[in-house]
Amino acid sequence: MNSDIDENFAKILGAVFLLQASAPLIGGLIRDSIIGTGDITEIMNNVSNSAWLMQLGIAVELIAAIGVVMLGGLLYLLLKRQDAKIALVAMVLYIIEVVALIISQVATAALLLISQDSVTAGHPAYLQTLGTLFLEIHDFVFGSVLMLFFALGATMFYYLFYKSGHLPKGLALFGLTTAVLSLLSILITIFGIVNTEAVMIVFLLNLPFELGTGLWLLVKGIRVSSESK
Repeated sequence: MNSDIDENFAKILGAVFLLQASAPLIGGLIRDSIIGTGDITEIMNNVSNSAWLMQLGIAVELIAAIGVVMLGGLLYLLLKRQDAKIALVAMVLYIIEVVALIISQVATAALLLISQDSVTAGHPAYLQTLGTLFLEIHDFVFGSVLMLFFALGATMFYYLFYKSGHLPKGLALFGLTTAVLSLLSILITIFGIVNTEAVMIVFLLNLPFELGTGLWLLVKGIRVSSESK
């Protein structure tokens, strides 16, 4: 890459990092504010009464999915010089993460449609059962499957970031550390040692890295070491 391409590439990558940091957070906050903590009847009432907001949350999450695809592709192009096989596996893991994200949003869309029908029909038992099913599908896919593939892919990409010298060592090490902690936390959640809420707190530690990296790339660009030229 020449310096002009490096500068443009860095700005695009930085913008995608910021998109990836913000979109899932916004989408999750929208959904959680609607779902609440009540029983399934209350949840379905909330969802039905906030249909447009649920649709907005789904749209934001799908934008996040596009961001993950872009981020995986850009990181592969940047980091394949360090280890092409690891970079390729990490990109594939990000793509699987996107598939999981889409499945979770299909479940949310199904919950919205079922909730509207359930409210109209007076909440028959079979619609409550379906609503519970799609709610649990979303929570499992989003809270376990998606997070697992993100943590695996991020650990690989952030290791290559640390190795490459493209970012300040402290920032890259912070990202690698949070990715490893996220991976460990999701693994112990799968085995039932801690609950999903505790894991989400650990995953939020990735947010400062993604925001910091995005801002760094926009302002400072990509460091090009002699090894990566």
